[in-house]
Amino acid sequence: MKTSTLSRREFLSVSVAALPLSIAAISPGSQGQASKIPVGLELYSVRTEYMRDLPGTVTAVAKMGYEVVEFWAPYYDWTPGQAKDVRKLLDDLGIKCHSTHNSGTAVTPEGLDKAIELNQIIGSKAIIQASAPAPPQRGAPVTLDQWKQLAAKLTSFAEKLRPLGMVTGYHNHASEWPALQGQRPMNLIAANTPKDVVLQLDVGTCVEAGADPVAWINSNPGRIKSVHCKDWGAGAGRGYSVAFGEGDVPWLKIFDAAEKTGGIEYYLIEQEISTPGQQLAMAERCLANWKKLKS
Repeated sequence: MKTSTLSRREFLSVSVAALPLSIAAISPGSQGQASKIPVGLELYSVRTEYMRDLPGTVTAVAKMGYEVVEFWAPYYDWTPGQAKDVRKLLDDLGIKCHSTHNSGTAVTPEGLDKAIELNQIIGSKAIIQASAPAPPQRGAPVTLDQWKQLAAKLTSFAEKLRPLGMVTGYHNHASEWPALQGQRPMNLIAANTPKDVVLQLDVGTCVEAGADPVAWINSNPGRIKSVHCKDWGAGAGRGYSVAFGEGDVPWLKIFDAAEKTGGIEYYLIEQEISTPGQQLAMAERCLANWKKLKS
């Protein structure tokens, strides 16, 4: 059942059924000592299970020991009542949502007000744009002017959100790293937005594009408030199918830069590719690898 089709009553009934254990038994602290910087899960990683059963999936993620979750685009279809139910679920589980991923209507001047309302209800302070501008025609690259327009939009959003104690930000993919007319789009975005616009680093796509994530963090001090810990491996059959911690990304160097220079406030593990039916198991495997790396 898709989240957007759940009535408030249905959501509450499913939520209750998903919580057979005491909160103390499933709180993140019961899974071992939490790291200084909390680790969360981008819920796109468990999208198949999530779209069938949001409360059960979020509960399972909390039980694993994740401290934070990030909702992605479908959350925008919620009513305020559904958002309140989600907030209650998060509070009962003792986990947080610090940011959401947004695309389409949510990141238009007309659609931003709804995103603000939903984010405020669930406790999120950051409305992150997670999609590049649409190319002018199929197969064509996004133009330099479009990247400039994106930076201007993020600037206007930042001005609107700042008095609310909220921020906007941008989540990169691979297309932002190659130079376009002598300018790298990510550099353009960073240079033409206020310092409080979050540069949410998707590490895997940065590495796939041949860019240096450590250099990027160090060149943007204080702006890497959150990092998507997505791994990537060169070679046939690898790519984004490798679990976090099992690819080619230099995680220890990234953690060091993020914590010394980037201004990191929380990490988000993201698994781009995993088999439906095995997504929760993969999320648990990724967290186990995280604990090994951070021990």
